[in-house]
Amino acid sequence: MATVVIGYVPKPEGEAALLTGIEEGRRRGAALVVVHSRPDGDPEPEYVAEVRATLTDSGLEHQLRVTDSGGEAADQLVEVAADVAADLIVIGLRRRSPVGKLILGSNAQRVLLDAPCPVLTVKPTTGPR
Repeated sequence: MATVVIGYVPKPEGEAALLTGIEEGRRRGAALVVVHSRPDGDPEPEYVAEVRATLTDSGLEHQLRVTDSGGEAADQLVEVAADVAADLIVIGLRRRSPVGKLILGSNAQRVLLDAPCPVLTVKPTTGPR
């Protein structure tokens, strides 16, 4: 069975990745593996229950892996994708200034460069078109 790995963060770009990942899972007949890194030692945040409900409502086979942020989120995502032999990784992007792109390391860039499979990047919708 095909597998789609989704990088989730509790922000609009994470929601966009989750919804697009579900669409891709349906299109491909794939199972989903959602990876979310939470701060070390924090209890499971309330929004995780909402993510679980969205995944259950999708009707697709799925796993939600909530990891401690002891490692880099990009490394964890790439590692999970390799472990499950993912067919696709879906991540959300946020808008950054040119200077921000130059100065700050980008998790998205690391995923794109290190991923063992194709990566689909999505941006959140900004409202009505």
